[in-house]
Order: sequence, then C-alpha cells, then structure tokens
Amino acid sequence: MASSTFRRRITRLLGQVRRHRLSVTSAMTQLRDLPFADLTYAKVDHHRALRRGFPEVVYGAGKTVGQIVGIAERLLAAGQPLVVTKAGPAVYARLRRAHPALRYDARARLITTPIPTVRRGTAAVAVVTAGTSDIPVAAEAEAILQLMGVRVVPCYDVGVAGLHRVMSHLPVLRRARAIIVVAGMEGALASVVSGLVARPVIAVPTSVGYGAAFQGLAPLLTMLNSCSPGVAVVNIDNGFGAGYFAALLCHSR
Repeated sequence: MASSTFRRRITRLLGQVRRHRLSVTSAMTQLRDLPFADLTYAKVDHHRALRRGFPEVVYGAGKTVGQIVGIAERLLAAGQPLVVTKAGPAVYARLRRAHPALRYDARARLITTPIPTVRRGTAAVAVVTAGTSDIPVAAEAEAILQLMGVRVVPCYDVGVAGLHRVMSHLPVLRRARAIIVVAGMEGALASVVSGLVARPVIAVPTSVGYGAAFQGLAPLLTMLNSCSPGVAVVNIDNGFGAGYFAALLCHSR
C-alpha cells in the first residue's frame, strides 16, 4: 500500500535502536514531528499511515492555496504520499514548482504523488458510472484505489435508461472483489447492480441531475433506501470515501 515508504522509515529507526546503532534520544529527535505537526491552522497527522495503512488526505475545498501548500510540504517531508482532493489548478501550479513529479487529474480535481502501476492478477474493483457526467467522481475513487494498490476496472455510462449496457458487463462485475457505483439523477443503478451480483456494492450519489435531484439528495435517498441488501452508501460526490472503503475491503483478510 501507499504507506510502505513511511513504514520502512519507522522500521529502520527502530532497528537501529535495537542494534544500538542509534540512541533513543537521537531516534526521538528524528521522530519529534510525530504523531503530528502543529501548523497552527492545521495539525498534520503523521501517524495515520501507521494506524490506518494510508496517510492523511488533504481536503482542498475551503482551504487557501498557502494552507494546502504548507500541509502538503509537511507530508512530503515526512516521506508520505500526497493526496489533495477537490483541488484547483492554481494549487497544483504552486506545488509542482518544488515537486515536479506530482500529478494532477483535472477531471477528479486531484493532486497526487505518482500513482504506481498495479500488477495484473491482483484484487480488482469495478468502478461503474450511470452516465458520462459521473466520471469525474469515479476518477477520484479510481486514483485512491490505485494509490492503495488495487486494480481498477472501469465500466462507464451503463445507467438504467439502457439496462442492456450494464448486463453486458456482468462477467466483469462478478469477478470484482467489490463494485463502486457512481450515479446521479435518481440513483437507481446501485440497487440494480446489487441485485445482479454477489459482491459488496459501494454507492456514490453525485450532484449530477436536473432540479428535482436537489444536487445529489435524490440519488442519496434512493441509494439509502435500496431494496437489495449489500449496498453501502457514502456521501454526495465522495469518490475518495468510496475508493478508500473498497480498498480496505480488498486488503482485509
């Protein structure tokens, strides 16, 4: 998983102390920023990778460019992967000056460290969208899955307006460890998919739709009221949460 670099750093320090090559005081000096760094406007959690298997993710909306850059610099200095969600191009432009390896997904509005290639044959999650307009939220989920070492199989634009489209993907859906269904409008696709496969479904309502969709409230309520068991629902447009949860399922024993 993406926290492996940070784990190796801690393991190396503990090994040096055990072999008496590093004093406890010196080790404490190197770990003085743990478990968090206090930036006044934010407390950057350096221990989250050890507790959860994945480092702190920066939610970009509502933060200034300077605040995001300050938090990102602390995470990168600690050797942790960087993920900034809901980020605009101005934030990316600032960060890439010092860190040209960073990547920006304009669809998902996501800044990340380079995403490793996931080997074929590893656990896969199918990411299904009802429409093309739902792809930006799906892209956020996909990036998180890949950063957490999970292979992604996309199935786009297979909404209930044409059920034959989702039926054509049934072999892929049945092989997946879990399925993320991203849908706006009335949000019926999650129930349909869950009724067809014996896999956990993570439903993501999106703010896509006409006025009566109420910016995602209508699909959220539809998904929460699914008559098919096995559907878990995250918040509106929360591709990050869906990807994270699906990755945890894949890594659980």
